[in-house]
Amino acid sequence: MTDPLKDKSYDVAIIGAGPAGLAAALELKKTGIERVIVLERESEAGGIPRHCGHPPFGIREYKRVLTGPSYAKKLVETAQKNQIDIALKHTVTKLEPQGVLTVVAPEGTFKLTAKRVLLATGTRETPRSARLVSGDRALGICNTGTLQSMFYLQKMVPFHRPVIIGTEIVSFSALSTCKKAGIHPVAMVEEKSRPTVRWPIYYAANFYKVPLLVSTQIEKIIGDDRVTAVLLKDKNGNIRELACDGILFTGQFTPESTLARISHLKLDDATDSPIIDQFGRCSDPTYYSAGNVQQYHAAGGHSAHVPIYYTAGNLPQPVDVAGQCWQEGCVTAGWIAKDLSGKLP
Repeated sequence: MTDPLKDKSYDVAIIGAGPAGLAAALELKKTGIERVIVLERESEAGGIPRHCGHPPFGIREYKRVLTGPSYAKKLVETAQKNQIDIALKHTVTKLEPQGVLTVVAPEGTFKLTAKRVLLATGTRETPRSARLVSGDRALGICNTGTLQSMFYLQKMVPFHRPVIIGTEIVSFSALSTCKKAGIHPVAMVEEKSRPTVRWPIYYAANFYKVPLLVSTQIEKIIGDDRVTAVLLKDKNGNIRELACDGILFTGQFTPESTLARISHLKLDDATDSPIIDQFGRCSDPTYYSAGNVQQYHAAGGHSAHVPIYYTAGNLPQPVDVAGQCWQEGCVTAGWIAKDLSGKLP
């Protein structure tokens, strides 16, 4: 089949057109590296912010407060203005040594090579299946990303009175989406004794008039065709049934590291992210990693051929916000540029 890209060889190939990937591409252009390609499996670039219809985005990058879609649009416009090549509907299915990538596109499957490859594939929420929640397989069960995509992109509403599971920042983002969509959550559930986020964010539950149930966990989902109720267990083991028409699972982010897991790259046992050194460089020095695909932990054992990059203090965060991913993309691009010029240790 005909290859969708004119060239098969690049200086840098970036996998993922979210904030980290696009920021890295722009930074590489600034350093004079012209042969850069961004590979994005979706039909639009911009990453997760495309369907986060709430502020604040863009404060660090553009010195103004933007909603997620406006921020994503500005990222893409900036990339296009700087003649960044973005290949949409291009899915990388295999990573090989020396920067050889297998890419699947509407026009066919082909090989692409790059002197350096940056993994910027982001993160995803843990679905119900991975949380081992029992019960019926009824309609009305989704995560925050699905809710926001359905409402902001497809103008659809999956439920009207759901139970929200989790209290991370994204959980309160979900409250904002529910408000705009005319959805009225019946409760927000947290299995720990206090919300995951710091105050004053968790007072948003009071602002939206949603009961916050801490030291409570979901036991079972009830419903045949559609969710009708959920069983909740408190810290004393008491179980009660709460009527609802949907379950919204939020947070518990895991790195979207499927490509790395099926490749030759070494992974950190604690986070399932590629093991990197202080420059964001993977066990195969052709590959780098940045953004939310790269989650760190403060301590613990690991097996690696290169030193792992540790963080401390209040980290790890459940997930980096867009501005942090953007900044990390810029920093990692700087290391890649130095590497290509032979100036990186």
